[in-house]
Amino acid sequence: MAFWKRPGYLQHSPKERFSLLLLDLEEYFFEHHIAHRIVKARDVSERKISGSLKICSKSLIFEPDSIEVPVFKIALRDCTKIEVAHDNDLFSRNACRLFYVAFNQVYLIKEQNIVTPYRIQRGADHILFQLEESKVDDVVQTVLQLQRASRLEKLGDQTAMIIAILQSRLARTSFDKNSFQSVSETSNMECEAEMVTPLVSNPGHVCITDKYLYFQPLNGYPKPVVYICLVDIRRIYKRRHMLMPVGLEVFCTENDLCSDIYLKFYNSKDRDGLYYYIAAYLENHVTEHTADSYMLQWQMGHISNYQYLLHLNNLADRSCNDLSQYPVFPWIIADYTSSDLDLTIPETFRNLSKPVGALNKDRLQQLLKRYRDMPDPKFIYGGHYSSPGYVLFYLARVAPEHMLCIQNGKFDHADRMFNSIAETWRNCLEGVTDFKELIPEFYGEDSSFLLNNLNLELGKRQGGKLVDDVEIPPWASDPEDFLQKNREALESQYVSDHLPDWIDLIFGCKQRGSEAVAANNVFHPVTYEGEIDLKSIEDPDQKIAMLTQILEFGQTPKQLFMKPHPKRIFTKPKCFSRSSSQNMSSVESPVSPSEDSFEDLTEESKTLAWSNITKFQVESGYKIHKEAITGIAASSNGSSVFTTSQDSTLKMFSTSQKALQRSVSFSNMALSSCVLLPGDTTVMCSSWDNNVYFYSIAFGRRQDTLMGHDDAVSKIHWCNNRLCTASWDSTVKVWSCVPADVCGTKRNSFELLAELEHDAGVNTINVSSDGSLLVSGTKEGTVSIWDIARSSMLHQLPCHNGPVHDVALSPDTRHVLSAGEDGCLKIIDVQTGMLISSLPSGEVQRCFCWNGHTVLSGNDTGELLVWDLIGGRILERIAGHADAVTCMWMNEPCNTLITGSVDRQLLFWKLQY
Repeated sequence: MAFWKRPGYLQHSPKERFSLLLLDLEEYFFEHHIAHRIVKARDVSERKISGSLKICSKSLIFEPDSIEVPVFKIALRDCTKIEVAHDNDLFSRNACRLFYVAFNQVYLIKEQNIVTPYRIQRGADHILFQLEESKVDDVVQTVLQLQRASRLEKLGDQTAMIIAILQSRLARTSFDKNSFQSVSETSNMECEAEMVTPLVSNPGHVCITDKYLYFQPLNGYPKPVVYICLVDIRRIYKRRHMLMPVGLEVFCTENDLCSDIYLKFYNSKDRDGLYYYIAAYLENHVTEHTADSYMLQWQMGHISNYQYLLHLNNLADRSCNDLSQYPVFPWIIADYTSSDLDLTIPETFRNLSKPVGALNKDRLQQLLKRYRDMPDPKFIYGGHYSSPGYVLFYLARVAPEHMLCIQNGKFDHADRMFNSIAETWRNCLEGVTDFKELIPEFYGEDSSFLLNNLNLELGKRQGGKLVDDVEIPPWASDPEDFLQKNREALESQYVSDHLPDWIDLIFGCKQRGSEAVAANNVFHPVTYEGEIDLKSIEDPDQKIAMLTQILEFGQTPKQLFMKPHPKRIFTKPKCFSRSSSQNMSSVESPVSPSEDSFEDLTEESKTLAWSNITKFQVESGYKIHKEAITGIAASSNGSSVFTTSQDSTLKMFSTSQKALQRSVSFSNMALSSCVLLPGDTTVMCSSWDNNVYFYSIAFGRRQDTLMGHDDAVSKIHWCNNRLCTASWDSTVKVWSCVPADVCGTKRNSFELLAELEHDAGVNTINVSSDGSLLVSGTKEGTVSIWDIARSSMLHQLPCHNGPVHDVALSPDTRHVLSAGEDGCLKIIDVQTGMLISSLPSGEVQRCFCWNGHTVLSGNDTGELLVWDLIGGRILERIAGHADAVTCMWMNEPCNTLITGSVDRQLLFWKLQY
């Protein structure tokens, strides 16, 4: 049974909306109180909204009884005041005391009990709670103590204080023996532990008797006690949890995917003590299985390929309760385009002797080139084949709350969702860092993970198509048929013959060492067990950062076999029916582009342009400024080009007349960048005088001024009616900026939506096409990735030795590229925040354009450099300017380029196919 289908897994009442998934990762739920939210109207009348107040280690969550009202989540770090409140009128009537909370923002969740992305309500506000208990002072003191922890500057200090609070609570309580199922039971062992479910850890007390294993949650959620009869236990496994040997998983079934309970202990001694007690009990009831014993069963045909892989995953520490170590299954089928699936020919199947990253020969050669030039420790693949993000990529439709939990309250971008089987397979073959394998659900009988049965609003893809059910291959009539054919393929003769090759890569002799190198199966060192010694990391912040990185990035299974896996001796013959009697030799011609596929044609033109990117040639050049050019913007039809310069002027150049049309000066200080608003009526310019200027092209005058910073504005960016401004005052600010208002005749009052604090002056910024992510680079070489809607930092990395000159997100927003004073290009994975590649050039790169795979950059000597990111090499050097290239603009089809330089030249380039 899948983890999201376990009875009572998340909630025990159809109307209950609270679950531990509403908490942040690594957050604890401590206690709950029956409470009423007091709502006062303007006429001083009041009403009560009844519900439950949850006290958590980093937040307060109020769950109203009525599902019409959303769940309120208030982060403690956002609270401005927490105190016991006295209301004389209310006190006299109800003899109660109140709990007052003031805050800057609140998350609104699951209104009408519908799972949707969280809404954020910003602005100063407060809530008044009436608790039905008399000890309001104790509750407030608890919350204030937790708030102090959440506001500590260092994450390590925050974690240490919360753990200390947790341990104190556990020490003051013990297992309640009134929960025993029988009065004749004898307690053999008690200790403290946490029950682990995907993305959630719930602390409490463990007790084992001569008949039952018990877990009693400290908070009484989701029920007062969980218990398992020892007679029912079929399998137990020791687990490594967060790289430490403190996990224990118990199964009451032989072949079920999910366990009945997963416990994480605070020390290995308690874990081992409980394990050996259960193991001793099971000696008389259950035969213990090892990898070798399961291998023998498989060789003799006693268990299926699916069952064997499931057992190997369990033995290798893979668990459905730990998304960083979720069971991994292979891609089997390689044909997702035919109308009929032929399981009798090898061409239908994926090559199981190669890791996913090595299936594409061209991509592999580029990766190996980078690998050979890489200093130790070397790795071929910057990504992994299994991670929490990949698991929830597949399961978003059935575990949406898990996706919202790991994605900070929102679903992934529509174009990055699991939209199509064929598209996902193609990306695994061609993507720069996409090497993911499959999960067991692809070979199960429950097709719900392919269907949007919950009617989730998962977004709209480019082109306007809503994300709904996953598109299945043409050879499957429906999702059930797709899974059925997957199972047939997994149990086919071809897979039975070649499955040992894949086992060698994932669980066996080719997982590590020289065999792994020879098999092109080398991943980042932090993914392997034993490579990181957490005990040697003394700094608590570094330790937490390392754990977070490893857990998000994915972990390689425990190695089970040291020698090549033997072949199968007996294979149970199966009769596979063809889904269609259509002749496989009949191949349909490719579908011709329809009239409404203009977007596809645009993408094709971009692909063609980037494949010829080394063929840019200068068509013309003009020296229109007195000092270095700092910014370039062009009108939508290309007739006008706007440039800013350190000479403090904004210039307007006509491409048709090849002449300067306007020159505007706003102050006597340098202008640093410019942006042309949609409609081509207004140009925005940033200045070293701390301001942003709005110039009306139609009226030929300065329209408005935004005085938003305390130091020079270094870069501006506009997206989706939002203006983002970066400054040397160490902030990036996000403003409401509606083009229609800016272009009007009245001066505007710009609304500040967010202020993103940095530790150093910000040199450059870039925003994703959908306006959800912002990336920034500072004078001290740090690159930060921000969630704009939440004004929160997702990742921060010290990338460069010296200032960052340019940063940009890839078109699919999966990666960030940065260029710095140290002459390196750095590639960061957006999901994990991991630095996956560093490409040195030996010369400063000032600016660049890229398509996610190839980079066109401008260097300090005036050249344009074309980079192959996967191969990690420079493909071409194109002579251009006489001095450093400082800025560049590329049109939508990617066949026209304009560059500016310290040499004051504006060069126009054209791609020569």
